[in-house]
Amino acid sequence: MTYILPPLNALRAFEAAARHLSFKLAAHELHVTPAAVGQQVKALEARLGVRLFERLHKQLILTAAGQAYLPAISEGFRHIAEATSQLRPSGAVLLQLGVHGSVDLRRLELAEFRSAHPDIGLRVLQPAGLHELVEGKVDLLIARGLGHHPGYRCDRLNDGSGLGDWLVAPEGTADCPEVVSFREWLRAFLADNPRTNHRRPRLVGISGR
Repeated sequence: MTYILPPLNALRAFEAAARHLSFKLAAHELHVTPAAVGQQVKALEARLGVRLFERLHKQLILTAAGQAYLPAISEGFRHIAEATSQLRPSGAVLLQLGVHGSVDLRRLELAEFRSAHPDIGLRVLQPAGLHELVEGKVDLLIARGLGHHPGYRCDRLNDGSGLGDWLVAPEGTADCPEVVSFREWLRAFLADNPRTNHRRPRLVGISGR
């Protein structure tokens, strides 16, 4: 049997927007822009040939078709998530770390983190920037810049002001156990290895709001 399905990203955008009744909140959850969510929903409506939302001034309302469609789509995603969870080895969590291009990964000694946290599978994408974080390609980012990004928690990795290295995570996932574990490990590692950043570094939490 061949399943005739709309694009998965469009379904995810619809399901998140329908739950929140907001493209902005859906975008924050999916780590994309509100415009991207709106475009995905519009493409889904065109493919289905029905309107799923009424777009009023500063308000998003599900149409009758959207209300009928949402429960089955949410249930489908729940089944996929449960099946994936059962397939994954017990306790295994994947953390995808993005790193800007000028960081020498050998000096970070990430093997120590992997050894200390065997329950967390760490994957690294380099080079990576805020675009990869916004698009959901990475969960956490070591970025170079000023570190002020609305909707993201930014922790400075070195002393001083102006440009620097920052650990950046979406505020919605910044307190997930695997992210906290990496942040705490990185704080301890940099404290023990000050030459990694040329002077003794510290993490200074800055709200992105």
